[in-house]
Amino acid sequence: MENKSDILVIENLAAFEKMIYKDNKPYDINMMVMPGSLRDKHKNIDPEAGIPPLRRKFNVIYIFLQGIHDVYLGSEYRLLKPNDLVIVPENMVYASRILKGCSGYCIHFKTEFIQPFLSGSLTEQFPFFDLEAEHILHVSDDESKVIQKAFREIISEFHQFAYEKEYVLRNLIHILLLRVREVYRPHVIKTDKTVSRSVKLCNQFKHLVERHFLEIREVKMYADMMNMTPQYLSDVVKSVIGKSPRKLINDMLTLESKVLLTSTDKTLSEIAYLLGFEDQSHFSNFIKIQTGSSPSILRKKL
Repeated sequence: MENKSDILVIENLAAFEKMIYKDNKPYDINMMVMPGSLRDKHKNIDPEAGIPPLRRKFNVIYIFLQGIHDVYLGSEYRLLKPNDLVIVPENMVYASRILKGCSGYCIHFKTEFIQPFLSGSLTEQFPFFDLEAEHILHVSDDESKVIQKAFREIISEFHQFAYEKEYVLRNLIHILLLRVREVYRPHVIKTDKTVSRSVKLCNQFKHLVERHFLEIREVKMYADMMNMTPQYLSDVVKSVIGKSPRKLINDMLTLESKVLLTSTDKTLSEIAYLLGFEDQSHFSNFIKIQTGSSPSILRKKL
């Protein structure tokens, strides 16, 4: 299923709504969360063509309740059953060839949207986003009802026009993740015996970056820590998540920058110092390259 030359890379939620769900409403390109029902999301998809192989630059969680729905997730294939919970971490290859009469609930969200509620990385707090984790989980009827309720509350809030909407949505998504973690823990089966060596090495690299990105920026230093050459590390990471080790490091640094810009009143010089940049100028140049905006403008946008 995974012919890398045929895999779409979808950068933002607005593009996904337009390209895959055939929804031509004018969505903001900077949109960071989009919940909905599977019935609404799938209504314009050709049920025989399904969803082509793609990588999304955002996370997806959905619970399947009824219909016919198959899933290619990384190297795994599954015909879904009612009450199957599906977790798709960002950059994981995903596809579906059959989508008929599906019902359920789903949410797409960028990690940075809920970062203010996290005390560490997303995978540290919610291991089901780890590349090695089990990503398709069959839950009981009672567990399904709890998760469905969390989804409905998110969807209801998403369609409100309240002043505190964004803050409430972050809370509700965090609650959904906590509910998923509650049901995930007793069910979880780590796939250590079947997961590929490449996925394991990529996960090891991601975890090292999450712990050390503030003080270690050089790919070679990570490669040395993993006892491999930088080229081999680059080949492995690109094959698994479709981006270079350098890009992953920069993405982590950019995410941390956005959190500091939005959740603190620290000056740009203070943020530059905290993130290990030589000075404010180097920090500003980095943010401009990564986001297309200066830190000051980005702070106003977020």
